[in-house]
Amino acid sequence: MQVTETLNEGLKRGYNIVVTAAELDDKVNEKLTEAQPDIEMKGFRKGKVPMALLKKQFGQRLLGEAMQESIDGAMNKHFEDSGERPALQPEVKMTNEDWKEGDDVHVEMAYEALPEIPEVDLKSIELEKLVVKADDAAVDEALGNLAETAQDFKARRKGSKAKDGDQVVMDFVGKVDGEAFDGGSAEDYPLVLGSNSFIPGFEEQLVGVKVEEEKEVTVTFPEEYQAENLAGKEAVFTCTIKEVKEPVAAEINDELAQKFGAEDLAALKTQISERLEAEYAGAARAVMKRGLLDVLDEKVSFDLPPSLVDAEAKQIAHQLWHEENPDVEGHDHDPIEPTDEHTKLAERRVRLGLLLAELGQKAEVEVTDAEMTQSIMQQARQYPGQERQFFEFIQKNAQMQQQLRAPLFEDKVVDYVFELAQVSDKEVGKEDLQKAVDALEEE
Repeated sequence: MQVTETLNEGLKRGYNIVVTAAELDDKVNEKLTEAQPDIEMKGFRKGKVPMALLKKQFGQRLLGEAMQESIDGAMNKHFEDSGERPALQPEVKMTNEDWKEGDDVHVEMAYEALPEIPEVDLKSIELEKLVVKADDAAVDEALGNLAETAQDFKARRKGSKAKDGDQVVMDFVGKVDGEAFDGGSAEDYPLVLGSNSFIPGFEEQLVGVKVEEEKEVTVTFPEEYQAENLAGKEAVFTCTIKEVKEPVAAEINDELAQKFGAEDLAALKTQISERLEAEYAGAARAVMKRGLLDVLDEKVSFDLPPSLVDAEAKQIAHQLWHEENPDVEGHDHDPIEPTDEHTKLAERRVRLGLLLAELGQKAEVEVTDAEMTQSIMQQARQYPGQERQFFEFIQKNAQMQQQLRAPLFEDKVVDYVFELAQVSDKEVGKEDLQKAVDALEEE
């Protein structure tokens, strides 16, 4: 087998590979010899079929396998000997298209090599970690929000009109074409106006009703309504208003705390304080991570595989275009050409991605099966009732597994660098932290 270099410019590589006919014949014979003891054929005892007959019967099929294995073997040996790693799957093609049995096989292989990543003195990196304490004001604000979510309702003065956000208790009967339908009637039904829990347009028509008033509400069921006999049809609901109640925030006391699973108000405040500081810490980590990436981007420079940059720039352009055109759901639109700004961002992402991958590999950072399972379960919660199907889908889809593993790996590498870097704490208020987070989103 002969491997000849034809291109070596920057990160671009090209090679000619020649697999001789004799090598292919030897590999076919090797396969036949290995299989011979188990082959049965009419007129011969098991394992006693002559080699010439086996070659005539199976040689053509085995020749294709031998050819593929030889080419793959040559590629693997090249990467093993050279130490190079391709940025993307190498392009491989036969050049003697008129090949026939007995000829040598000529193959061209082309790829872009991953660059050599320079060493980085991680201990010399200086980072600032924003630290925010959950003060009494923040805890009280969170308590007030909890009290609103645990709101109750009290009757308005007799004769008061219902407002958006009020609870209306009513009896109602719904009819289509003058006929009542299943599920269209209820008694003493509590409905919060503005909750959007009823058919679109229903709740708005009850704003302004009073106790003991009878109100007819006319709505049209959506075309995609789950009950086919009602989909797209107009319905009239006769509503008898029995109570109109205004929302009242729950009192902040031990009883409220117990509603949220705490022993008393003091325990609830402690839980809120811990939750707030965990949220602050998560936001501060995101800010410090951006700071780290900025430092690494300034410290490290190396050649980038053009194919990776081009693919990343196209992905960025495509994603941003869809964000600016949210009404377009499919991907059958004209190609989105990346701008210089997209390419610049792509270069940063590719550079940092390759650098973090190298740091993680050298540090032997790994994503455990338990971490992957936890990540999959978190994603599965977005599909209530279909968690098992989602889990099975991920298990069978290697590409999706990689998409979930990549951010886990990156975060573990970042944490590894944080441990080595010089990190100084800086106490700030939550407003300063919020400004820093907002700045991340603007970039």
